[in-house]
Amino acid sequence: MFAKQQSTLSLLLLLLFQLNFDYIDSIDCFRCTSFNGANQWCEDPFHNNYSSTILQSPCWTGRKGRDGLYPATACIKLSGRFEDNGETMIVRDCALDSGSLTTDTELVRMSHCGGFYFDNRYVKGCVQSCSENACNQATLPRQITFTIIMFTLFLSIIIIFQIKN
Repeated sequence: MFAKQQSTLSLLLLLLFQLNFDYIDSIDCFRCTSFNGANQWCEDPFHNNYSSTILQSPCWTGRKGRDGLYPATACIKLSGRFEDNGETMIVRDCALDSGSLTTDTELVRMSHCGGFYFDNRYVKGCVQSCSENACNQATLPRQITFTIIMFTLFLSIIIIFQIKN
């Protein structure tokens, strides 16, 4: 009987760790674009009043040289002015470090202001990245909350098995 209980406990623990996988490996990021002030939700000064609309939780993104979507490791914000016509642009999204050896191709490793290309157009502005949930969120991260719930559930299961024995 004890072997069956231990097997059930192991299966429950495996299931709990699978449920927690997305929360450990990905972060939440705001995802929106605004060109020439067209999307006020995305513009600066940024207020996350519309977070349920534009916050992706967890955020998944593409990876350079691979198909599919992967858990994001950073949130990014691109902002600036197109050199050809003076229009403004803001892009908030999530990104993933692709693991290359140089920082010149890794957007998440190099916050800077200056010039960059966006959709084959030259922009004067800033590229910013951060690795916290939503970069400007002040609430307890979901990962910590979920881990506390999972730990409490795990403890409850152990107590139940102790009582039955």
